[in-house]
Amino acid sequence: MKALILVGGFGTRLRPLTLKHPKPLVEFANKPMILHQIEALKAIGVTEVVLAINYKPEEMMNFLKDFDTKLDIKITCSQETEPLGTAGPLALARDKLIDDSGEPFFVLNSDVICEYPLKLMIEFHKAHGGEASIMVTKVDEPSKYGVVVMEESTGKVERFVEKPKAFVGNKINAGIYLLNPSVVDRIELRPTSIEKDVFPKIAAEKKLYAMALPGFWMDIGQPRDYITGLRLYLDSLRKKSPSKLATGPHIVGNVLVDETAEIGEGCLIGPDVAIGPGCVVESGVRLSRCSVMSGVTIKEHACISSSIIGWSSTVGQGACVEKTVLGEAVHVKKTSLGEVVYVCDDVYSNGGVVLPGREIESSNLKPESNVRVWD
Repeated sequence: MKALILVGGFGTRLRPLTLKHPKPLVEFANKPMILHQIEALKAIGVTEVVLAINYKPEEMMNFLKDFDTKLDIKITCSQETEPLGTAGPLALARDKLIDDSGEPFFVLNSDVICEYPLKLMIEFHKAHGGEASIMVTKVDEPSKYGVVVMEESTGKVERFVEKPKAFVGNKINAGIYLLNPSVVDRIELRPTSIEKDVFPKIAAEKKLYAMALPGFWMDIGQPRDYITGLRLYLDSLRKKSPSKLATGPHIVGNVLVDETAEIGEGCLIGPDVAIGPGCVVESGVRLSRCSVMSGVTIKEHACISSSIIGWSSTVGQGACVEKTVLGEAVHVKKTSLGEVVYVCDDVYSNGGVVLPGREIESSNLKPESNVRVWD
């Protein structure tokens, strides 16, 4: 069985983390986003994964070249010379996806994090006998999304309604599909949307079915949703593999700590924190609702919450970082910290975006000022 992961775009919503790295290699819960998906596909018997790439393909393949051996799964690249949307990449990768077996193949959006109930999806697809299956997830405010209108009893999709003003349903496309090879015959090799150009036609022929996604779901393509997704992921880990979570008097709630990380005395860590490989957290640090990527140093008595701290960054002594990614003694709201950033002691930054290789020396107090430090 095969799968295509739509790696695609430039990851602009996660900048500056994606300025030097493709978005699927950004760490989530201490491993690259895309590795969560590849491991889930391997677990249900997928033998080959095709990556549809148009941004930094060399870095992507260099990183993943060791994993095809470790995971015993073939990983190949289908490189776009121009952005092809969400359907065009299937036409481009036709020869990699389709063989004589006639088996259906998975398609996943690389931003999606969930429990990946792919085995259930295979069973669902075989049972309904249609041409394509999509996963859908419930949302509280369907008027913000494109809603999938479906028969609840069978899952047969009737139509799609974009940002409905009146209630027509509360399920949206979750970005995970299982498609028969015939779907590729419907797609031209040009920029095309599978959601807008392909699925409505299959639904009109009554050959498209939707499966409600059990468990959590989140598109983690922007910082706020990334932090929410981390909370949901750690909640799920608590239920399924609690032994993977950290324990101890300094831990509050769900916390994931790499075994190579160092935690000092008198820290209070959690809830909803991931601390990556090679990190050093000095004494008296307070961390909550944040992702601390590999190689980060957090100095004494710093406080970080609702933030993403990029690779090899330094957060200074006494810094306060909130809804941000910054260094020492910084308090930041709605910010992302790029790779190798140093924020000086006792700096307060509110609403900043700090790009790679920068040093922050003075405070930024107003969230609306939205400080940006560029290369």
